[in-house]
Amino acid sequence: MADDLWTSIGVWLRCALHAHTTRSDGELAPRDLARHYARAGYDVLAITDHWKITEDDSVDGLLVIPSVELNCILPGARDGHVLGFGVAASDEDLHELAKEHAGLAETAGWIASHGGIAFLAHPYWTGVTPGTLEVPENVVGIEVYNAGCELEVGRGLSAVHWDELLEAGRLCPAIAADDSHHPGYDSDLAWTWIKATERSRAAVLDALAHGSFYGSTGPRIFEVVLGGESVEVHCSPCRSVTLVSGRATGASVNVGRLGYRHKGRELECREDGSIVRARLDLPPPARHVRVEVTDAQGRRAWANPLSV
Repeated sequence: MADDLWTSIGVWLRCALHAHTTRSDGELAPRDLARHYARAGYDVLAITDHWKITEDDSVDGLLVIPSVELNCILPGARDGHVLGFGVAASDEDLHELAKEHAGLAETAGWIASHGGIAFLAHPYWTGVTPGTLEVPENVVGIEVYNAGCELEVGRGLSAVHWDELLEAGRLCPAIAADDSHHPGYDSDLAWTWIKATERSRAAVLDALAHGSFYGSTGPRIFEVVLGGESVEVHCSPCRSVTLVSGRATGASVNVGRLGYRHKGRELECREDGSIVRARLDLPPPARHVRVEVTDAQGRRAWANPLSV
């Protein structure tokens, strides 16, 4: 895990890591989708068509990462989806894999053997039960938020699945993404801020592999500092900052009508009362913590977990 995310030298890149084109079930051709995200102010786009790899449709100002979305079998015989970032494979390779859907570990192994990085997509949407899901080491992390799944069936937020994995000792990172099929309707709703050593495909993939990022639907997280018996958070103006830890433990600072505080306090607020800096106490038995921030519109950002 990239515990030094907030202090390391690098460039922050706004990344759309799950989107589809006419090569599978999306509405725009690859180059048009790239232009769409470039106009929206993104730095990186992963085109993740189902069982199709788009080699390179980068446009000025936007780096495209060749990627893919594959099916796998999850616990309970659920149909899972796996994102493979940076995969280099032929149609023949994909056809061979598609003959029989494999388990998550086997599918992630195939992705790794073809130069890619695997993430489990939208676990809540798949119907897999929290606590039964196991994420093998060759799967880097999961999607904590999928905007398309939230828009369509209200199953986009997979925080409970994530927390069960963390509680079991699997401190995996999590991305947020659109899963866009209908750009303009289901795009520019969720993204991942990646901190890369440079603006290149190799640097983006390396950052993904090492958890050097956080997911968001709006707020920015500028710093998370773990020290002593507390965690300090610096963020864009928000109404709440929450520290999520083990079951029934954590801390939060809320401002506004009620201004409820639980084992934390604001260190700096704007004139409108919104929080930009907060300190949260570490629960004594904590083995890990993660930070969420929520803005006045209810939009969230999720920092990756830290070992305590």
